[in-house]
Amino acid sequence: MDQKLASKLLEKTKKDYDLTVNDYTRSRSFIPEDIISLTDYAVSGDRILDSGCASGRLYETFVQKKVDYFGADLSGKMIERAIANHPAGRFQAADSRFLPFTENYFDKVYSISVIHNIPSEKFRQEYLREIKRVLKPDGLLILRVWDFWKRKAMPRLFFQALAKKIFGKEGADLFDVFVPWKNSAGQTVTERYFHCFTKRELKKTIKKAGFKIEKIWRAGQDPRTNIYLIARK
Repeated sequence: MDQKLASKLLEKTKKDYDLTVNDYTRSRSFIPEDIISLTDYAVSGDRILDSGCASGRLYETFVQKKVDYFGADLSGKMIERAIANHPAGRFQAADSRFLPFTENYFDKVYSISVIHNIPSEKFRQEYLREIKRVLKPDGLLILRVWDFWKRKAMPRLFFQALAKKIFGKEGADLFDVFVPWKNSAGQTVTERYFHCFTKRELKKTIKKAGFKIEKIWRAGQDPRTNIYLIARK
């Protein structure tokens, strides 16, 4: 992907999450069981980074586990909401490719439904290598992405994106799609950028960043199918 386009799409992602902060927070007021099970990797005393924390819905779950929690997100509006909802928490607006933390700082980094919103392989590698930098030696990356290939909406989204590419209206990569975000009234507010990972591609991407994959699996039912990955620095 052309890097000028990638930068534009990343800025669009930031603006999209700023725009949808109210509906996002409302629609994610609960924590699904699959995410709860992933938090079991955190143990008391861990220093945890929630990379792409949005409005901080995981904060209370982690605090109950007596971990040292930090949340970072590209969207300033999401961070404002996180601080308002959890004033005792530590949240910071930051591009997760350039984190404001020292090397070897965290025991674990959680990346829940984040990397599929990052355009271009170059930017995704920057994101992963920054996670690797702030992880302690032997630290864990706990990651989830949407598994579009198991979702019924995938063919429609794919061919819409392909048509734009063919007619020169969009220069995104082949398996990039744009997913409508609808508000509580059912109106489309914006179309969010997503990259559709396969399990094979995700493994390749994580290994390229220098991680050792310990476990990768697919689970869920349409429209909530996901790919999960545990990797060690």
